[in-house]
Amino acid sequence: MKILPVILAGGGGTRLWPLSREHYPKQFLSLTGEESLLQQTLSRLQDLDEGCEVASPVIVTNEEHRFLVAEQARVIQQDLQTIFLEPKGRNSAPALTVSALAAMADGDDPVILMMPSDHLIKDREAFNKTICDGAELAYQGYLLTFGIVPDKPETGYGYIKLGRAIDGSKAREIAAFVEKPDLDTAKAYFQSGQFSWNSGMFMMKASVWIDAIKTFRKDIHDACIEAFNNGTEDNDFFRLEKEAFINCPEDSVDYAVMEKVSDNNAFKSAVISLDAGWSDVGSWSSLWEISDKDEDGNVRSGDVFTHDAKNNLLYAGHRFLSVVGCDDLIVIETADAVMVLPKDRAQDVKRIVEYLKHERRDESLMHRRVYRPWGSYEGIDAGDRFQVKRITVKPGESLSLQMHHHRAEHWIVVSGTARVTKGDEELLLSENQSTYIPLGVTHRLENPGTIPLELIEVQSGSYLGEDDIVRFEDVYNRA
Repeated sequence: MKILPVILAGGGGTRLWPLSREHYPKQFLSLTGEESLLQQTLSRLQDLDEGCEVASPVIVTNEEHRFLVAEQARVIQQDLQTIFLEPKGRNSAPALTVSALAAMADGDDPVILMMPSDHLIKDREAFNKTICDGAELAYQGYLLTFGIVPDKPETGYGYIKLGRAIDGSKAREIAAFVEKPDLDTAKAYFQSGQFSWNSGMFMMKASVWIDAIKTFRKDIHDACIEAFNNGTEDNDFFRLEKEAFINCPEDSVDYAVMEKVSDNNAFKSAVISLDAGWSDVGSWSSLWEISDKDEDGNVRSGDVFTHDAKNNLLYAGHRFLSVVGCDDLIVIETADAVMVLPKDRAQDVKRIVEYLKHERRDESLMHRRVYRPWGSYEGIDAGDRFQVKRITVKPGESLSLQMHHHRAEHWIVVSGTARVTKGDEELLLSENQSTYIPLGVTHRLENPGTIPLELIEVQSGSYLGEDDIVRFEDVYNRA
């Protein structure tokens, strides 16, 4: 029995702002250890029991995140089958459909395990056993979802009402999907023992899903066939055809299919309970709940001092953070933002992001450090007609051959070796050496060495936006 993991790596980067941003959402963050949530998702698949043959995963993401996905997989030495690039997010049902179409393209029909990339699961052994149990049912033709065993009344999750037990299995029939309840209803659900939280994880044979989506949402099915058949391969990525996918209706697996199959005798559906320390890390308060705490109940990260302070979540990314005489707060400090709010108002973080987007401020989109396939750059200072950046280029990588209409650049090498193309000239710079790139001159920066190249870039000119780049050649196909 072959299991094909399909991992959804989209996300808007809003609920854990300012640590997550639209261009760097939470699945890429290391919140509970050294590995990011995406890397943890990939790593736990490597631990599945020998009875479950697991294929290299498929990841569905967008253009902006494609190199982050590839780099984080490379760091943990995880081979990927492919990375589907969505021109626009259309929710989970289209993502699963194109993945199933690809899985069947060569005549195979694996069991697909679809998972979000930004969930935390602490008990890998329990997770692995439940996945293998579920695979048996999926192989028999069931459309399967995983219900989280609740440990408290929760208003932030949708619920699944458990139906009759399925003979010879630990699974139950799905009686109903239920929307997020109010607190009194959540308490009743919890006390009844007949409800699970909806995890957003699903499992089924590729052919069964294709039959189901064609039955219940033929419009999604047909749009995905067009987007997949007319898509193009780009190195490790597969670009879905833009117009067809953008025109595809947006819907989730739950709404498109799972809520409808219980009333259709042509399909079998089931829910299997997962009790493995699961969290969707959906807010700062939920991160506090699942994190290790000191003797006063504080979760601390970075250079943090507390006195007479209890049950706080405190994150210092760049500066010394001191909290005295405060309880039940969330205090998050990054290079370009500080956020303070009561822990029970964690859901209101979205108000901050809404304001930033309305004002068209970059703090909703990106950090001061911006990641690129060749490395990263970080803003240090800026003023009228100038800005200063710290640039890091990974060994063996290079920026595009490019030109700027409105700015000149000065480069000073701090460490490593830089190979610089400047018009018809090529030069090699080492530590403490510098060069000047005049406005309008074609240039390229490369790192031919074995250690990261660090340099300071001083830009000057009438316009300094990142869109003032004309690319002529690019190894990452961005030209």
